[in-house]
Amino acid sequence: MCAGSYRRKYYDRFSRIYDKFVALHSRDTRENTREFLVAKTPLERGDKVLDICTGTGSLLPRLEKKVGIRGLVVGLDFSRGMLEVARHKVSPHSNVCFVEADAVFLPFKENVFDAVTCSHAFYELKSGTQDRLLQDIVRVLKPGKTFVMMEHELPDNNFIRFLLYVRFFSMGAGRAVQILRHEREMLEKYFSPVEKLSTPSGRSKIWICTNKK
Repeated sequence: MCAGSYRRKYYDRFSRIYDKFVALHSRDTRENTREFLVAKTPLERGDKVLDICTGTGSLLPRLEKKVGIRGLVVGLDFSRGMLEVARHKVSPHSNVCFVEADAVFLPFKENVFDAVTCSHAFYELKSGTQDRLLQDIVRVLKPGKTFVMMEHELPDNNFIRFLLYVRFFSMGAGRAVQILRHEREMLEKYFSPVEKLSTPSGRSKIWICTNKK
């Protein structure tokens, strides 16, 4: 089984418990962190927004509400299992569409989106692909528009932190440990300005990154 096939099968199975896992780690059973992320994403009615590694699509209904009926929300993920769960969270007549594709090769033209979001997924990308994804986000974003990324803060509990590291390495995302220590430097290679915010729970952080092209 190739690495890509293994990762897809992993996330297809993980989709069944993914929402509970994120809520447990972030201590956010009401998903207030996602409300906070959408509130901090600069969008107007009629805008187009891409949610990469959308997972089970928890951001999508909130993004749809923000851009209105004239806007467009695209949820992209390489896991069919995740997308199947996500489809149940939006109305069949909504302006949300789904794309099954690898986030490292975004299948869109240049300067298409008014915002790109990514929630609790960037660290989990296979090592060596994070820079490639950031380059592609810059390509599909309109000039001066925003990439908003939310990720977990490192757990204070040593055992939970150990389990997080084990998960990264088991998925081939070992470089995530290094990225955790140098996030700002990595993001500032592609965006300016870059602003970090803490979520209300204090268990997650949000990076607001402006496309400088």
